[in-house]
Amino acid sequence: MTYFIPVNEPLLDGNEAKYLQQCIETGWISSEGPFVQQFEEKMAQYIGRKYGIAVANGTVALDLAIEALPLKEGDEVIIPTFTIISCAAPLVRRGIVPICVDCDPETFVMQAEGVKSAITENTRAIMPVHIYGLPVDMDPILKLAQQHDLFIIEDAAEAHGLTYKNQPCGSFGDLSIFSFYPNKHVTTGEGGMVLTDNKELAQRCRSLRNLCFNERQRFVHEELGFNYRMSNVQAALGCAQLERLDEFVSRKHSLGKNYTRLFKPFEEYLQLPRAQTPFAQNVYWVYPLVLKDTVPIDAHEFMQRLGTRGIGTRPFFYPMHRQPVFLKQGLFQEVSLPYAEHIAERGFYIPSGLALTAEQQERVANEISSVLSELGCTSRS
Repeated sequence: MTYFIPVNEPLLDGNEAKYLQQCIETGWISSEGPFVQQFEEKMAQYIGRKYGIAVANGTVALDLAIEALPLKEGDEVIIPTFTIISCAAPLVRRGIVPICVDCDPETFVMQAEGVKSAITENTRAIMPVHIYGLPVDMDPILKLAQQHDLFIIEDAAEAHGLTYKNQPCGSFGDLSIFSFYPNKHVTTGEGGMVLTDNKELAQRCRSLRNLCFNERQRFVHEELGFNYRMSNVQAALGCAQLERLDEFVSRKHSLGKNYTRLFKPFEEYLQLPRAQTPFAQNVYWVYPLVLKDTVPIDAHEFMQRLGTRGIGTRPFFYPMHRQPVFLKQGLFQEVSLPYAEHIAERGFYIPSGLALTAEQQERVANEISSVLSELGCTSRS
């Protein structure tokens, strides 16, 4: 019987069990435990930030970052259309208008040219999102923000260990966020973090994260906050994972290089991820493939065929400007962003987790080769 290869399997063979046992033995399992502060400090130090605020997941990290800034109803924030809905949802909930820009067809990230053309008198912030292992070209984005007095909310949810011009992603702009979902290079199961160098923003994030308790009289509230706290158990996992982040990035480089070798004979049919850009090395958070027009089916059907062969896959992000929930609200009417629309129909990613073996990669490549062969797409090697 063919066994299933999941799209992701985390690697938890370091100090995770040891630190979790400490939580159990000491009874510190809530957000009051010592691992939370340790994780915040170590993550901030790794990224080169002054302050870290650990939260329950990456989505609420974005929520918290947006809530902490002086944004009001009717303001505009420029976001990539090719991203997860977590980037747009907290804006829409507050009456802030997300303005979507298209992505680069090879790196899948927003480009400064698109951002520049989207700036209006109502623009208050830009949200660059690093996608699938490669970063946004930050220098021109930061320059635009400075010229127009705009906030930068940097979404580095997928960018653990990724650098831009040798500077860690997550170290740019007013606020940055990370996710620690199980498919990330550092996982806490669920979890996220807001990072900043601004003391006032950090204090505001900490207050909003913890129901805005009053320092003088705990249960008297002058503002409505949220319970977005991370538990000590989650943070214990994060501390163990962070100890090995450099090792994990090196492993991902090797996995990505091996996949590229395996798929090289099929470049007539598959767009492979770029190994590097002029300012970054790909950390292969996932290994994405885009079906070229020479393949007669779309990504959805290709993924279904791989599923019957025991290969896990995930579709690419569906563009924000085509999300039914936003169209129903009257957003993004008559907006066309062709690159994101194209790769959403033709793109998917394959098993890419840290626990993936070379033997599993061989099998993934063989099954993809088999599907291509069925479709009349044969290798020329």
